[in-house]
Amino acid sequence: MFPRPALALLAPALLLAGCAGYNGGLDSVHQPVVSRQDLTLDLQAEGGHLAPGEDKRLAEWMGAMNLHYGDRLAIDDGGDGATARAEVAAAAGRYGLMLADRAPATGRPSDSGMVRVVLTRASAAVPGCPDYSHPSGMTADASTSSNFGCATASNLAAMVADPADLVRGAPGAPTADPQTMTKAIGAYRAAMPSGGGGTTVKSETTSGSAPK
Repeated sequence: MFPRPALALLAPALLLAGCAGYNGGLDSVHQPVVSRQDLTLDLQAEGGHLAPGEDKRLAEWMGAMNLHYGDRLAIDDGGDGATARAEVAAAAGRYGLMLADRAPATGRPSDSGMVRVVLTRASAAVPGCPDYSHPSGMTADASTSSNFGCATASNLAAMVADPADLVRGAPGAPTADPQTMTKAIGAYRAAMPSGGGGTTVKSETTSGSAPK
């Protein structure tokens, strides 16, 4: 049997243990987590350019990596990244990508005849979802469900084009094109009245009957 002072010390711990998973607000505890992965390819270089046959290896590697929007490519040659830059940039341009100015540290080989192409790829996921550890019905502690926010956060992580934007949003353009900004408004104003079908979609049948 515990003495009374010991019970007094254990009481707060027991209360906190009973509140595990408690969320009394409307902000979800489940948020997308962005992870980064660096993938590398070492190529032989001669005279500042790729050695014969290395351009084919580079093209095959890029195809196997399934490059897409959000990927970042850089060159690590131990210097300013000028070695074979034009050739790598041309290969990356086929996927709509541009080379970054600096490459992340990946432990490049010390061989001066090697150039490393670094692919940085980010991914987003929501750990712990779905979470049904806390009931979703009426509870005495007025806590939201443990699964609250999982659907929204998971959809956001799945749909974002560049997961890195969840960490630091992309900066806006320094200038704006007024024609692009007003294009939607202009199309709406130029449309025929809704009574004439300008902004509605008519449903027609193939049996020759009148439109519904």
